[in-house]
Amino acid sequence: MQLPKGATVAVVDGEKFNLFRNSGDEAGLVLSASPHDEIDAGHAAGAGRHSSSANPDQSQADEDGFSAGVAEVLNTRVLEGKISSLLIIAAPRALGALRKHYHPKLAAVLSGEIAKDLAGLSAQELEKAILAA
Repeated sequence: MQLPKGATVAVVDGEKFNLFRNSGDEAGLVLSASPHDEIDAGHAAGAGRHSSSANPDQSQADEDGFSAGVAEVLNTRVLEGKISSLLIIAAPRALGALRKHYHPKLAAVLSGEIAKDLAGLSAQELEKAILAA
């Protein structure tokens, strides 16, 4: 997969969130770490989910809340014009939770999604994974 210069790459796994920017070009992907706002996982933890005998796992609700918080940060950056091209790499469960919170403008700048848990990889390892996708 090729990404344009300046594209943003978000890497999420339900507990970790890393943001990168392609400082290279389409022919030569070079990911540089980007700072991001603190994730507010508490505001949406369990949104649409209720604890019951069918769903006793609070940690899953916490991960869903974290994913909702990540989506909020990404939506805000897109709406502020700070992201014009976005690739999201997320663990499959986190990706499903993220998708529920995409703003239409985020969906419009989304250049791709990779449903893999790559949150622990270095920038160089992520570059290889993106190129192989």
